[in-house]
Amino acid sequence: MELPFAEAWKIKMVEPIKKSTREEREKWLEEAHNNVFMLESDKVYIDCLTDSGTGAMSDRQWSALMMGDESYAGARSFYELKNTITKITGFKYVIPTHQGRAAENVMFSYLVKPGQIIPGNAHFDTTKGHIESRKAFAIDVTIDEAKNTQLEIPFKGNVSLEKLEKILQENKGNVPFMVLTCTNNTVGGQPVSMKNIRETCELCHKYGVPVNMDSARFVENAYFIKTREEGYADKTIKEICKEMFSHVDSMTMSAKKDGLVNMGGFIATNNEQLYEGCKQFCIPFEGFLTYGGMNGRDMAALAVGLDENTEFDMVETRIKQVEYLAKKLDEYGIPYQRPVGGHALFVDADKVLCNVPKEEFPAQTLTCELYLEAGIRGCEIGYVLADRDPVTRQNRFGGLDLLRLCICRRTYTNNHMDVIAAALKNVYDRRETITRGLEITWEADLMRHFTCQFRRLK
Repeated sequence: MELPFAEAWKIKMVEPIKKSTREEREKWLEEAHNNVFMLESDKVYIDCLTDSGTGAMSDRQWSALMMGDESYAGARSFYELKNTITKITGFKYVIPTHQGRAAENVMFSYLVKPGQIIPGNAHFDTTKGHIESRKAFAIDVTIDEAKNTQLEIPFKGNVSLEKLEKILQENKGNVPFMVLTCTNNTVGGQPVSMKNIRETCELCHKYGVPVNMDSARFVENAYFIKTREEGYADKTIKEICKEMFSHVDSMTMSAKKDGLVNMGGFIATNNEQLYEGCKQFCIPFEGFLTYGGMNGRDMAALAVGLDENTEFDMVETRIKQVEYLAKKLDEYGIPYQRPVGGHALFVDADKVLCNVPKEEFPAQTLTCELYLEAGIRGCEIGYVLADRDPVTRQNRFGGLDLLRLCICRRTYTNNHMDVIAAALKNVYDRRETITRGLEITWEADLMRHFTCQFRRLK
């Protein structure tokens, strides 16, 4: 008899979570203006808002915390981190930052000028925000197949080379770099193939444009290359990661995801000019070069986390749990972005709440309904997150409208996945009765979804 799949770790510490009544949740959600970001965490039963900084660290990481060197300059922990990053990525220049958006802030402060064009495979919220706040333009060049949530292809996060070349041709001299996001979060945590990474970089380099990889979930991307792309089945995750980074010119990293830490990030490159340019923004924005925005103990834990998570058993355990949840939704007929991604399951809100018009934000409405149903907090990745067009100030309704259910690393059991699936089924079963959505009553000019306020329409 074949043995069932089991986690590559065992539990050593637990944290209690609280259940609540629907009446309590209705009150709390109203007080939060129907924005689940505004909920206090102890009012949440199962938290799928994000996988960023929410995972459980290992015993080796906790041990490393105690050994962290907190020296202001030249900390041993920095060199431990730098050597680990260089071993995995091949990049010799490293600038630590407090998280991924800080890495973007440092790098983009050096590279981005008003009026420039920065193509990418569906820039995520902070990336787009950092570009548009500098009066530049983020242009999506993801393949069209990504918009068909029910289409099953192995690398749905790929760059459309035709779209990319059109942008490069029409904007010669005005494209400072391209952002290649692996995995592609905005379209459902979808991976990018090694072939597409290589061909994208070759095309950009033909036009003299460097490529920066948004690498928050690069390990998960490597796993999908190993399991889905011909020629990589016998390669290790570390070997695949090294090859991925060999094609690009630099990386920005939110280490709160595949780094398995609660806070941290970095920039890495072999380009000395880029490194020198970023250095001048690191010191005033983040801190000295050998700590950036991180404590020594956090750098020590990150070095261990990167090493641990680039082993096959660890990342496979993580992705198998997301697949487990997807199979439960398959049983219930609930539509999501297929095939399921590495870090989250993305429910297609347009296909679930068919009676809610796009102007009333179906995915945000579904997010609220799931919380009311069972205290489960997800995240809207859709029309609210897309922000308004910076020129016309109109809502951008051209992309997908998804409810993202992030699965924290090494945090929940499959019993929790069963609860999430059952709660979604309950909402799905009464979907025909949900005919009205939400109206925005207040919003920020940039990255509005974090603090937006809504009114429920009746």
